Amino acid sequence: MKILFLGGTGIISSACARLAQEEGHAVTLLTRGQSLRPIPSGAHTIRGDVQNPAALQAALEGLYFDAVADFVAFTPGDVARRHEILRGKTGQYVFISSASAYQTPPATLPVRESTILDNPVWQYSRNKIAGEEYLVRAYREEKFPMTIVRPSHTYDETYLPIHGGWTIAKRMLNGQPVIVHGDGTSLWTLTHNSDFARGFVGLLGNSHAIGEVFHITSDEWLSWNQIHQLTAQALGVEAKLVHIPSELIAAYDQTWGDSLLGDKAHSFILDNSKIKQVVPGFKCVVPFSVGIRRVIAWYRADPTRQAVDPIFEGICENILDAYRKAWPEGTLPF
Repeated sequence: MKILFLGGTGIISSACARLAQEEGHAVTLLTRGQSLRPIPSGAHTIRGDVQNPAALQAALEGLYFDAVADFVAFTPGDVARRHEILRGKTGQYVFISSASAYQTPPATLPVRESTILDNPVWQYSRNKIAGEEYLVRAYREEKFPMTIVRPSHTYDETYLPIHGGWTIAKRMLNGQPVIVHGDGTSLWTLTHNSDFARGFVGLLGNSHAIGEVFHITSDEWLSWNQIHQLTAQALGVEAKLVHIPSELIAAYDQTWGDSLLGDKAHSFILDNSKIKQVVPGFKCVVPFSVGIRRVIAWYRADPTRQAVDPIFEGICENILDAYRKAWPEGTLPF
């Protein structure tokens, strides 16, 4: 197949483009060329800014693709512009939405593709919902050949999937307390990008995917305590975890708070039956205990990657100072 990736060098898209190329498809990436991740060997590249409609229109003039995977549409406006440009130019448009679009917190578990979309906290998620709604209308009204994919928390070797990134790792190495939201027992799913790609590439050109919605995640469920503890084990240290209410974190940092209250603070278990039915070969094979060791190895391979965010450090210390003051003298647990 001829496949176009809008993006193609991000955490998720790079693995998908690489696998599609390995499977023998003719892969084209439209990218600005600013990513640290390499272009898959043999893939064709179009340099350009996908957010510039005129430039995108010109770049695709006279071209047709069996599938277009859009990893860089974040608002309904983005989706509408892609729709106008790609109408008649592709047999399938795949919009990358987000599992954070599901009802938050979910009323029932596990979450399925039929679960209502409703995120009252996170604007990012509401924008994705609006993009999905636009595409559903386009499919109903003109049979625009769309597929919607909802990733959850996906990572690769270059991304430590805990808010704060390497700053958290550095605190663990220094023996400093590390904040975990809530009591750390809410359940979460982390998916390695190579596993996500197995499901995603199987949807491209798949007639059973047209007009449908899929989420693609691992079936491994971990508590946030376990996620932090496995990270510490990969670093060779023991983590000093301090549990802080998500609402208090939000009071100090709205961005961090929105990502918690609008997503990560709630137990989130997803049923992957649908993707397994449509892509029978889909199976996740990288547990987080293995994936996090690869992440730590990547950071340690080059000291310049081990950047510490002083602003985030300051936020953590401010929150911890407030928490310390709440304890009676002599009873502080850390």
